[in-house]
Amino acid sequence: MLEPVNFKLVNPKRINLLDYDRKGLAAFFVDLGEKPFRATQLLKWIYQEGVEDFDLMTNLSKSLRAWLKENCYLATPEIVIEQIASDGTRKWALQTSCGNRVETVFIPEEGRGTLCVSSQIGCALACTFCSTAQQGFNRNLTTAEIIGQVIVAQKRLGDSKKITNVVMMGMGEPLLNFDNVVAAVNLMMDDFTFGLSKRRVTISTSGVVPAMYRLTQVCDVSLAVSLHAVTDELRDELVPINKKYPLKELMEACRDNAKIAPRRTITFEYVMLDGINDSMQDARGLIKLLKTVPSKLNLIPFNPFPNNAYRCSSSETINRFKTVLNDAGIVTTVRKTRGEDIDAACGQLVGQVEDKSRRHLKLKAVGSERAA
Repeated sequence: MLEPVNFKLVNPKRINLLDYDRKGLAAFFVDLGEKPFRATQLLKWIYQEGVEDFDLMTNLSKSLRAWLKENCYLATPEIVIEQIASDGTRKWALQTSCGNRVETVFIPEEGRGTLCVSSQIGCALACTFCSTAQQGFNRNLTTAEIIGQVIVAQKRLGDSKKITNVVMMGMGEPLLNFDNVVAAVNLMMDDFTFGLSKRRVTISTSGVVPAMYRLTQVCDVSLAVSLHAVTDELRDELVPINKKYPLKELMEACRDNAKIAPRRTITFEYVMLDGINDSMQDARGLIKLLKTVPSKLNLIPFNPFPNNAYRCSSSETINRFKTVLNDAGIVTTVRKTRGEDIDAACGQLVGQVEDKSRRHLKLKAVGSERAA
């Protein structure tokens, strides 16, 4: 659809129009003295027709086309590495304009194709069981770099495989890049672009509580919450943002979100760590914690990565854990590990990150100490 752009040759004052959703584009054109419907016309050319040359957008006036050509451009990240797992899962390393790389994963299943999209270069939250967190943090991805992952993935897949679902579960914490993520998600669901249902687009969060309330007000999509522990003491270690937004505040935000779509459930993600959070006491704690929220629980077998001493719970423990929860009325499933042989499974994405935070170094050894 869109060819990679040599960012060294792009005038920094020019505007990447992929950074705008339809509302943003309409405001952009109004500022130019044009009608708001120009936004719809442009979206159709870009996303439905695959046209990137402004000269070919013939229902725009010649003067507008000339201005856009002079002042704007269309650019997505570039695929620099592609890996295909034995189960058909695909992972792409994408080069961004600053030279860092993020990773995007496509998971094919019968009747559906799920794209796991990154929102940041690295992650500043330092969750001890996640490989991305060990890379540190560079910056937020732009809207163009987020929606660009969907564009280049669908182009590489071609007509034989269709992206039917998008999960914001790649590198980074989506709600710490709120505006760009919401704009990109709006584009994914726009009828003039990919036209995905709000039930098929999921934003995952580790629990950025103020942004969860804000999301409830501005963007009606499916929500997933990285839970991983039932006590503040343990969650403080596994998911350090819990020190700022503890479980009580997190669950209140979840209940608030549930009010906008009472029939829709919130997905809670729970990584299974041997001897850490997989006891029957933990299972009973989950039952108590989730009973007031319309929810389903996704148990995630821990996927190992270098320099981390955590171990995955045994299959027997996971199945027993699942049975206890299901018997208590909590809909519980076990996530099937996909793409493990190319390090594309949950918690394994790393990309190539020039860390600018260094704060993750303070917590880097916690996983090894806790699991030892």
